Amino acid sequence: MADGLRCEVLGPLRVLRTGGGTDPGPEAGPEIGPEIGLGAPRQRAVLAVLLLQEGRPMTYDALVDAVWGTAPPGQVRNLVQKYVSGLRRVLTAASGAGAAPVLSWTGSGYRLTGLAPDDLHERRALLHRALAAQHAGELRAAAELAARAESMWRGEFAEGLAGPYLAAERRRWAEKRLMVLERRLEGELELGRYHECVHELVRQVAAHPLRERMVELLMLALYRSGQPAGALRAYQDARRRCAEELGCDPGPALRALHQRILRQDPSLLPAAAPAV
Repeated sequence: MADGLRCEVLGPLRVLRTGGGTDPGPEAGPEIGPEIGLGAPRQRAVLAVLLLQEGRPMTYDALVDAVWGTAPPGQVRNLVQKYVSGLRRVLTAASGAGAAPVLSWTGSGYRLTGLAPDDLHERRALLHRALAAQHAGELRAAAELAARAESMWRGEFAEGLAGPYLAAERRRWAEKRLMVLERRLEGELELGRYHECVHELVRQVAAHPLRERMVELLMLALYRSGQPAGALRAYQDARRRCAEELGCDPGPALRALHQRILRQDPSLLPAAAPAV
């Protein structure tokens, strides 16, 4: 990455000065300098919303709805102008001698260019590489790349910033993060790392008690690590939670796994772990 600014949204929004000359990519990351101040929380929210448009213009009304919702304050137009002006000053000052990001009015909306959610792009690239490695049968490489992508999270998506748009994005990314975590844990089980997975899955089931895929993976990890009774208890606990909180039984996939464990289905036994 050339001298300039780095933006991160996989946690609290932050913009950092960078230096380096050539782009080292997600392998090493740019040389990171100090974090810059982005102003008041609503000003930071405006920046986050525009940043996530990735160069697409956003109308004034859409921006107001995204940051304030359906009941904006009476002086909202002045606030938008104040925050846009404040962001222009901050980003220009932080860029120094480098090319500053441009926050412009296009006639149809506000558009931010020259600044991108870098950690989001790097995470996406790592996951693409992990998927390619998985398809090639390189399970260890896939698991390592997925773990690196997961380690980029510093907290919740755009953590601490208010507004309907960011709240919805936070929920969406929380779900995407869990799906990636489940796929990574599936890969870890394929590699024979049952005992390590048990500890992590116990924590995940405690944090997401109604997420049945996590329970399935926990049951499989317990069964393959020689703890069939523990696997059955995990199912009974999940069944009780479903009854108490949802008034229903677990879904068909979880029930089917339970039956397979009861009859000691040979296909549940671990296959030989891939060679290093």
